[in-house]
Amino acid sequence: MIYTAIDTFYLSDEQLQNSPSRKDGIDEATEITLRIYGCDLVQESGILLKLPQAVMATGQVLFHRFYCKKSFARFNVKKVAASCAWLASKLEECPRKARQVIIVFHRMECRRENLPIEYLDPYSKKYSELKMELSRTERHILKEMGFICHVEHPHKFISSYLATLETPPELRQEAWNLANDSLRSTLCVRFKSEVVACGVVYAAARRFQVPLPESPPWWKAFDADKSGIDEVCRVLAHLYSLPKAQYIPVCKDGDSFTFSNQSWDSMSKPVPKEVPKGSPSVGDDASLSKALPESGGSKDATIKVSVDKLKGSKKSDGESKDVAVEGEAKELLTQKSKSERRTEVSGDRSRDRERERDRERDRVKSRDRDRGRDSDREREREEVERDRDRARDRGHRSKDRAKDSGGHSEKSRHHSSRDRDYHGYSSSREKDRHRHHSYA
Repeated sequence: MIYTAIDTFYLSDEQLQNSPSRKDGIDEATEITLRIYGCDLVQESGILLKLPQAVMATGQVLFHRFYCKKSFARFNVKKVAASCAWLASKLEECPRKARQVIIVFHRMECRRENLPIEYLDPYSKKYSELKMELSRTERHILKEMGFICHVEHPHKFISSYLATLETPPELRQEAWNLANDSLRSTLCVRFKSEVVACGVVYAAARRFQVPLPESPPWWKAFDADKSGIDEVCRVLAHLYSLPKAQYIPVCKDGDSFTFSNQSWDSMSKPVPKEVPKGSPSVGDDASLSKALPESGGSKDATIKVSVDKLKGSKKSDGESKDVAVEGEAKELLTQKSKSERRTEVSGDRSRDRERERDRERDRVKSRDRDRGRDSDREREREEVERDRDRARDRGHRSKDRAKDSGGHSEKSRHHSSRDRDYHGYSSSREKDRHRHHSYA
């Protein structure tokens, strides 16, 4: 028998205190918050993907096991959560496509961070990168697990334990809810599933004030100890005292499941139009008048010269505008004439095509008619030949019948002569016998 160490992924408190995230400078509160946040993502994605609870539980256990060996600073919690949900769906035989997982996580992140929900095109570069990261992270998880992804959940023990203890039926749903909530903590990597099941049963019984047998202690029948049950209850109480987990960016890889809006902002900015420096504007008269030197008689002359230049430039601008308008009109006319010519040419071509089609149809009809005439003539010839053959067959048959009738007549004549000879011979013999008897 080969021992593969399927159910031995359990760590002590010292190992959890010296996790890779702590070595990278992440404190305990941040690590707990990120673990809860990742498990919330797996649970919510499973609901949106319509997966059973076993898939969500397996994904959360894989998430905790992975971050017991790797740091939150080196692997993005969102990508790991998506890969764990995708891998768990395949392990529990409820597979989902990578496209579905990526779209669900993209939409969840947009809602959680109050971003506009944008369509994620499956043919875009962003989608291809996310899909590549999803498969790459899945390979990392399988590598760290040693491809041993067997998970045993406490849910399957709860029903049998409560049936053995003969508890009321409402206790079962409460214990089931506590087992689902315990997956957000590190209980799945600290205790066996039997101990966790006993802990949630004890917590549910305390909440509903249902007494459990203590002489002998009921937990010993289920291979558990009192210290483990108390620790499970303590972790669940601490978990319910925490606020809702929010995302804390501690990973060096800042990529996420949303679009990078910087490129869209840069593309949406209007491009300023360049104005040529040599062409003066209309409002430059005051600036030119202010820039001119203020000196006696030369002052008026320079002002007149500048004004004349401005008027000349305005006239030239107006003329250029008129020329441009005329040129545009001519271009429009030429374009219209070209379009009309094209339409006329296309109309002529279509007419020629229709005429050729009509001619081809007439040719085909004439050919069919000729073929019909030829076929009628051939049919008539065949009928005449058939009549001749029938007449010949009839003549041959009549000749054969005549021959057969002649042979029969000769045979009958021959037989009649033989009969006569025989009857004559028999009568002569009878006469001789009569004579002989008479003499005697």
